[in-house]
Amino acid sequence: MTVTDNALHAALAPPASRIRLVVSDMDGTLLTPEKQITHHSLAAVQALKDAGIPLCLVSSRPPAGIEMYFDVLKLGTSYGALNGGTIFNADGTVRSRLALDPEAVQDALDMLKVHHLDAWLFRGHEWLVDNETGAYVESERQILRMDPQVVSSFAGSTTGVGKITGSSTDYGAVARQEAEIGMLLQGRASVARSSEWFLDITPLEANKGHALRLLAAQYGVDPSEVACIGDMDNDVPMFKAAGLSIAMGQAPDWVAAQAHFVTASNTQEGWSKAIQDLVLPRVVSGA
Repeated sequence: MTVTDNALHAALAPPASRIRLVVSDMDGTLLTPEKQITHHSLAAVQALKDAGIPLCLVSSRPPAGIEMYFDVLKLGTSYGALNGGTIFNADGTVRSRLALDPEAVQDALDMLKVHHLDAWLFRGHEWLVDNETGAYVESERQILRMDPQVVSSFAGSTTGVGKITGSSTDYGAVARQEAEIGMLLQGRASVARSSEWFLDITPLEANKGHALRLLAAQYGVDPSEVACIGDMDNDVPMFKAAGLSIAMGQAPDWVAAQAHFVTASNTQEGWSKAIQDLVLPRVVSGA
């Protein structure tokens, strides 16, 4: 870590000694690189249930991309989609929803086009693309198990947008647009990478910290008694909101610096280890 990273970590408040709720990211965290959930992670999920601790998922994914894992996880909790901008009840009904201002949507689309990033729009359960052959469309189609709606233009589709995703195989371009679009939309939207190749643009309050606070309130838990786990830039807002924050082992240094602890990577059972070693002891102790 750099001197700046060390300073960020040193400035953190002490980690919580009591945990009553867990909020987790999915890709790069609960899921392996192959988008699977390991037997060890399933056992850790069951251990949380046995301890009476709800587990809520918050992801940049659209709702269908989260719901597809509920059967294997046997989850019956609320969850946050589109980077936390839409909170769903366990039965799939909308609990709260935020949308981007149409002018901000157009400004973001213009910037993505100029810098040759593919743009996707998410509205509720809709996924709109104007380039069906874009580098990541097919892989995302397989991951989400849903087909995009292909449009010739995004004109007329700028209202009710919960998330814009910009994508490119040029990771440097994605990083640069995180900064440039972030400046352009400052005060109007949240802009953060959810991976090296995806840039997510969501309503200003639509971040995982916002989702964590809403979910904590729903379950009658103070954010100081929430543990969260994540691996990317868009997880930092929930690190800041939670009483206990855990970064995955493969997280970038500046992200890891803003978490209380770093677990193993998502190729080395990092999620289950975090639950067993860092979360459950704080449930059992009740300190």
